[in-house]
Formats: sequence, C-alpha cells, structure tokens
Amino acid sequence: MSNITRRSFIEKSAVLGAAGAVAPSLIGSGLYASTPRQTKDDISLAQWALVDEVKAGKWKTLDFAKVAKNDFGLNGIEFVNTLFEVTTEGYLKKLKKSAEDNGVTMVLIMVDDEGDGCGATMQERRQFDINHRKWIDAAHYLGCSSIRTNCRGPENVNKTEALKWATESYHMLLEYAVPAKISVLIENHGGVSNDADWMVSLFKEVDNLYFGAYPDWRRPADNFDNVDYLTKMLPYSGGMSYRNQPTEELTAKMIKLAKDSGYRGWYGIESSGREEIKKGIGLLKKYLF
Repeated sequence: MSNITRRSFIEKSAVLGAAGAVAPSLIGSGLYASTPRQTKDDISLAQWALVDEVKAGKWKTLDFAKVAKNDFGLNGIEFVNTLFEVTTEGYLKKLKKSAEDNGVTMVLIMVDDEGDGCGATMQERRQFDINHRKWIDAAHYLGCSSIRTNCRGPENVNKTEALKWATESYHMLLEYAVPAKISVLIENHGGVSNDADWMVSLFKEVDNLYFGAYPDWRRPADNFDNVDYLTKMLPYSGGMSYRNQPTEELTAKMIKLAKDSGYRGWYGIESSGREEIKKGIGLLKKYLF
C-alpha cells in the first residue's frame, strides 16, 4: 500500500522548509503530491441541505451544479450518494459536464446505506470495504477529493474492540482509496463517531494523511459539546460540514477556531433550507474571509 502517514508527511515538509528555496523539479513530486488537503478556504453546498427539494422532484442531482452556482453563487458541491439516480459512466459524464459548464468544483460524495466502518464481524468489515469502493471510483471519475463515511459501531460497543474493528475497516478501504488520491473521511453521525477522543485514537492508529474527519457542526446538546468536538477534530479535518449555530457569536467562534487551527479547505453548508443556506453564506463571508 502507498501508505502516506502523517508523520512522514510532516518530516518531508520539515526537510523542504529547512532547505529554503525549493528546486522546481520537486514541485509536483511526491513530496507535494502526498497531501490531498486544500490550501485555501471556500464555500460549498451540501446536497443534503436541499434534500426536501430533491425528494419533492423540484430538481435532480444533474441540476445540482446549476442550483449551487445560479441560486447561491457557490463554487463547490457535495453530493449524497443516495440521491444519485444511477452510477453509470454516461450519468457521471453528465455530472462532470454540468459542473464544468457552471464553473463548479465537485468536492466529495457523502456515502450512506453502504455499511458501517465499525462493523463487529469480519464479514461486515469486508462488505463495508467492498461497498465503498464503487463510490471511490465515482469520486475519482468526477474529480472529487473525498468520500464521507459513517462509523457508529454496535450499540453499547466496547470502545477498545471498536477501535480494532474500525482500524481494520479503514486500513482495507485506504488500500483502494490512496492510489486514487481520494480521502476517506468520517462524519459524527452517532455511536463511537460522536466520541472525539475515540476518533483521535482511530486517526492515530490508522495514521494516513488520506484519512480524516468531516466534523458536523451540530448544535450544542446536553450530550454533545460541539466546540470541544470541533477543537479535537481540527488537526485531522479534511472538510467541514458547516451548520449555523443558535447564535451568531457561537458561529463566529467556531469559524475562528477552524481558521486559527490552520485548517484550509471547503466549508460545506448543510443547514437546511434556502434561507438557512443564505444565512450561512453571509456568516462565512463575514468571519472567514
């Protein structure tokens, strides 16, 4: 496996930094190509924010790039796999053309209903790997940088066992994802993925630059400290599932946390409905740029 670890990338970066001027022949070589991360911030639209419109038949996934650009003036889109009508090459080619025609970057594919990254049996873990490979293929074809996965684990799972299972699942999937230069991200959708300390342990155990977090900026709750969660995920984040917070002050605080951490990349707005999307765009432009 082309296992690009965080440690090896940091060491290579330090060597380049110490060298001062970098020879042109090194630019674009493995030393730079080893990072899939963006170097600037931008705003994208998560398709789930308008899922009700899609399900009501107001527009189809093939229209997504046009909706993002014409209705919201955004440069990026984040798909949901369950909203694809088909995954044929002809269909994907139409998605690519629509994005190109509208000047929109296809950022990632959110993958649901294809198994859990913390399956309790070897059969479940292998099936998780198999099921997600077609979405890595689709992401690669479209020019996306990532897929988003779920990693919940069984109810009341022993977290030590869960760490072993998830490590095995993601090692298998990364064997396929890294050569395609597709990052594999986890969103906090319940279970062990809501435990920031467990997630950090998983990222350290797998230790691959193409593996990371896609923190969902859920609103704070009695059993979920969203500021603490985001703080712990930032060193591993390959994207942001942005949501407007109960107050502008809290939204601004979370944006500042991400910015000050050194994170640079897409903020995919997942706040539901057109008015909330527009509000999110306004807040991001106010506090991010």
